[in-house]
Amino acid sequence: MMSAKMKLRTISCNIGDFISCNAPLADEVTRFASDEYVFLPGFCDVHVHFREPGFSYKETIETGSKASARGGYTAVCTMPNLNPVPDSVENLQTQLKLIEEQSVIHVYPYGAITVGEKGEELADLEGMAKDVIGFSDDGRGVQSDEMMRSAMLRAKALGRMIVAHCEVNELLRGGYIHDGEYAKTHGHKGICSASEYEQIARDLKLVEEIGCKYHVCHISTKESVEIIRQAKARGVDVTCETGPHYLVMDDSFLQEDGRFKMNPPLRSPEDRVALVEGILDGTIDMIATDHAPHSAEEKAKGLAGSAFGVVGIETAFPVLYTHLVKPGILTMEKLVDLLAVNPRKRFEIPMGNDFCVWNLNKEFTVDPEDFLSKGKATPFAGWQLQGECELTVCDGNVVYKK
Repeated sequence: MMSAKMKLRTISCNIGDFISCNAPLADEVTRFASDEYVFLPGFCDVHVHFREPGFSYKETIETGSKASARGGYTAVCTMPNLNPVPDSVENLQTQLKLIEEQSVIHVYPYGAITVGEKGEELADLEGMAKDVIGFSDDGRGVQSDEMMRSAMLRAKALGRMIVAHCEVNELLRGGYIHDGEYAKTHGHKGICSASEYEQIARDLKLVEEIGCKYHVCHISTKESVEIIRQAKARGVDVTCETGPHYLVMDDSFLQEDGRFKMNPPLRSPEDRVALVEGILDGTIDMIATDHAPHSAEEKAKGLAGSAFGVVGIETAFPVLYTHLVKPGILTMEKLVDLLAVNPRKRFEIPMGNDFCVWNLNKEFTVDPEDFLSKGKATPFAGWQLQGECELTVCDGNVVYKK
């Protein structure tokens, strides 16, 4: 056990003595016993894309998990837009084998809601239930009301959560950035806010009727915040997440570069303010990165032609610490709740002997070429941030060391 005489700065967040460890690990962390370092619980991201099987040129389980460890994460949940899609026991086993062989942290896969994520036929939810963290067709909204109703009924019976990417296809109209000032000024096709919040509203009516557990991915609009706020007030079993980029950026930050293209898009300044308010009042339960790596070629075609998705798991904590905690918008305790405590509680993911050590005084410039992820497309390239991860421990094992 670690010596009781060591005066370590910790954020416990009611999760116990998470830095209890064996003697060799105690020796490893002794050098951090000063006011320069802070010990935090291992972070948990319920929304990442590790791209295997099927798209290992973008990311692998190995590179994604190592990048996560560098960001202080010891548990992640991987989305099912893969090849093959994990929509059956057989397809899911392909992914589980890769996770067992390659991952340095805990990786919990989602099973698809529908076969091939096509929205036409329910996947084998019963067969996959014991091996998945929940069911999602992330990257695509389930368009059919009846299909979503059937999925919720099945998920409820199985004790699993529906995790929804909410998007009404007929409202997209070829858009690829927010339908706001930047799109109008620069002649781009916009994605309206209603494409997100109208499907959230539909799903919440179904959740209220059926009573299943439901989680909304990456909300980005002020209307989404208010709809979820009202649903929670009625006692609906709903949680939601937003991403670091939606909290510190808006469409006024856009540049003619694929590293600013993600789905949902960066919204208006008013939307960003509403998201921060949703974080502060508890409407938004957690922050997830939607870490979505692509090849350089796929992100080199500007806003119109590039693939949707940016990386963010290595920069999440420094971005949020620098731009929300240091200015006094969030407390450190609240940020730890959003990154580590709340996601684990909602998704029933154990903490274990997981923690990370940060030098909060360390300043650096974001350089994507230094990332451990294969993906380099980040809207934060060139940003000056504060806070660097020195060590990450998962299940008592060192999985990242600077």
